[in-house]
Amino acid sequence: MLLGRKSWGVREIAPEDIFIDSSNLPRRDDPQFEGRVVGPLGNHAILGVGLAFSLALLVFGARLFDLAVLNGTVYADISRENHLSRSLVFATRGEIYDRTGRKLAWNVAPASSTSPLSFALRGYADMSGLSHLIGFVRYPKADASGEWWREETAGVSGIERAFDAVLAGKNGSTMVETDATGVAQEQVLIDQPESGRDVILSIDAEVQNKLSSLLSAHANRQGFVGGAAVIMNVKTGELLALTSFPGYDHAAFAAGKIEEVRAASNDPRSPLLNRAVSGLYAPGSIVKPILAAAALQEGIIDPEKEVVSTGAITIPNPYDPEKPSVYRDWTVHGAIDMREALAVSSDEYFYTIGGGYGSQVGLGIRRIDEYARLFGLGEPTGVSLLGEEAGVIPTPEWKAEVFGEDDPWRIGNTYHTAIGQYGFQITPLQAARFIATIANGGKLLVPQIMASSTPQYETVGIPDSYLQVVREGMRMAVTSTRHDATVKVLNMSGIAIAAKTGTAQIGPKNEWINSWSVGFWPAEDPQYAYAAVLEKARAGTLSGAAPGLRPFFEWLIANKPEYIR
Repeated sequence: MLLGRKSWGVREIAPEDIFIDSSNLPRRDDPQFEGRVVGPLGNHAILGVGLAFSLALLVFGARLFDLAVLNGTVYADISRENHLSRSLVFATRGEIYDRTGRKLAWNVAPASSTSPLSFALRGYADMSGLSHLIGFVRYPKADASGEWWREETAGVSGIERAFDAVLAGKNGSTMVETDATGVAQEQVLIDQPESGRDVILSIDAEVQNKLSSLLSAHANRQGFVGGAAVIMNVKTGELLALTSFPGYDHAAFAAGKIEEVRAASNDPRSPLLNRAVSGLYAPGSIVKPILAAAALQEGIIDPEKEVVSTGAITIPNPYDPEKPSVYRDWTVHGAIDMREALAVSSDEYFYTIGGGYGSQVGLGIRRIDEYARLFGLGEPTGVSLLGEEAGVIPTPEWKAEVFGEDDPWRIGNTYHTAIGQYGFQITPLQAARFIATIANGGKLLVPQIMASSTPQYETVGIPDSYLQVVREGMRMAVTSTRHDATVKVLNMSGIAIAAKTGTAQIGPKNEWINSWSVGFWPAEDPQYAYAAVLEKARAGTLSGAAPGLRPFFEWLIANKPEYIR
């Protein structure tokens, strides 16, 4: 049976027919979400929003094009020119004074307010003999744009360097807002600068000036190339004078004057060398007081025992009996005891107690080395200055290192070491220090460059009665009527000096000499020790350090009685 075709009608289903909640039908609650149907947005609304967004994008794009492309350079310049910048505020450097209150280094303001310098320059006292001690500074530096690539005034040498942490202070800074026209709009202090502290030295600048000028004038007349001198308080270690010559213009070095710097650097006399602390010299006979004290301490000789000086001692040569080794004295002294040996500076006496001769036992090189170190030789003194040298005490180990194992230590090396020759080297400051130790009864002081310093010392452990013998021998060197007494030139009214001289031969053929004078005063109650060396004059030069010091002591008596009493 054919079924008849049925027509199926299609009816659109309304949304409410699908989403209507059957539980909500009886009492339809329109506020309920499930009871409402939201119709779609109209095309006009969507088109309106799109047009508004496109218009805003067009406006912002046009403004961005104007800022970045059309006027980009202009606005970039404005941005660069309208900024915050840091500006240095330089600290005030501390000043340097001597013990009397004399100003030795100070600050000098720029010449005018329009000066490109915003830091103070350094001024120095125009006095002889101070350049090595005071030293100089290095100033801040800026590049072509005015940016500081070195911000501190820093000490380069001398006191300026050694006490830079005290003198320098600490720079401050400000922040400055500058507009596009270059006008500062506001300045804010960020870090307050801290001024450096002043330094008061133990030095009397007037004493140092006279010591340097008078001694260097004598050195020039006698053909010495330079020298140094030290005066030290034997009770406290304070340095009354510490000078080296020739000097240099430290103000010119601070100012960076090229010609003066080049001239000093190329000068064969080495004016930049501080000879007082960094110069090394063969001491010659000035070490004999140490050997005398050592011999008494070791009990190898009585101070009253006489040794006969015939002008030389002769040592047989086991390899060639026809060529014995001869060690000469500078003259014939006859029979002399320890005090007289010091007074006349007998080489033969000190050969004998140094290395031994005949029946007399000597100290030997080991004990010479031990006592030299006990009196502070072979090591820095501890002074608060940079560049100090330790020096050399010759020993078999030193010789092996320098000359090789094939050249062993010989008795002649001991003899020469006993009179301060061979490889012996010390500084003038070391010399003043060990003389002060003999003068004060055995206290090895640390030299002090600051006024009113607390004394620092070690004791050498030698009884003062032995050191008294040495002091008496040094006084006899000045007062003895013997023709061979060595320091009679310093026998002066108004001051009682005890002294010792030394002449060290140098050069491949001993064609040059260094001349020393060391001592202390007053002889009966020592207060000050001194050491002076004149460097490299022709062998045979007769007027050395001791005669050069006499004009200074005459000046000291007349002008500084406080240092004589």
